[in-house]
Amino acid sequence: MMRLKDLDSAQRAREWYHGLTLLPGAWAIVRVDGRSFSRLTSERYDKPFDERFSAVMVTAAENLLTELGGVYAYTESDEISVALDPHWALFGRSVEKLVSISAGVASAAFTLAAGVAGVFDSRVWLGTGVGDVVDYFSWRQADAARCALNGWCYWTLRGEGLSARAATKRLDGLDVSGKNELLYARGVNFNEVPAWQRRGVGLWFEEFGHDGFDPVRQETVTTTRRRVVVNRDLPMGEEYRALVSGRAPA
Repeated sequence: MMRLKDLDSAQRAREWYHGLTLLPGAWAIVRVDGRSFSRLTSERYDKPFDERFSAVMVTAAENLLTELGGVYAYTESDEISVALDPHWALFGRSVEKLVSISAGVASAAFTLAAGVAGVFDSRVWLGTGVGDVVDYFSWRQADAARCALNGWCYWTLRGEGLSARAATKRLDGLDVSGKNELLYARGVNFNEVPAWQRRGVGLWFEEFGHDGFDPVRQETVTTTRRRVVVNRDLPMGEEYRALVSGRAPA
């Protein structure tokens, strides 16, 4: 009979991805995406956007940022991205642990906040410097703007009675200008749609002073604590790039 120690070693050797780690000195961004959320949201939330769904996603993002100890989190639609600086060392920088735990945290936080099961998958992005991180979040914000415009157009047409196929066909070939004009003709100025719908939501930690009373010295003392900032009015373009750069210093 094989000794337990030998059996343990033999079985662990079959965990092929267990030893994969983030590259030393690299920035990492973990992104979680909702699985089958189109069906989940269509059954429970208003279209094209619902503040209740956004609030649940922000709650999940805050939990993920806190649990992972990230420097910046961003959420749009059914996805959340969290930036981890090069010194991040949880789980020995294990990719397997990071992917599984981030998906688990997001799924649990969403489910508790929404009152319905929500499942996320996870992936890891790597960059060599702050500039790469800024490019990544600029890319995701651009995706948020594109999806928001498409969503507003599609659901506006559906609200007029068009079928899913007819609405999709109506939008086929329209550029950004054409889609804006389609909305404007129906009384919707896309530039006046709430910023969180067009630009996503950013989260980060800030330090603040907290006053307390020291019963031993009988005096008021101030301690430094951290809290999460939630920004639903993010800038765009170079202003947004500067904001992300400030959250992810070199």
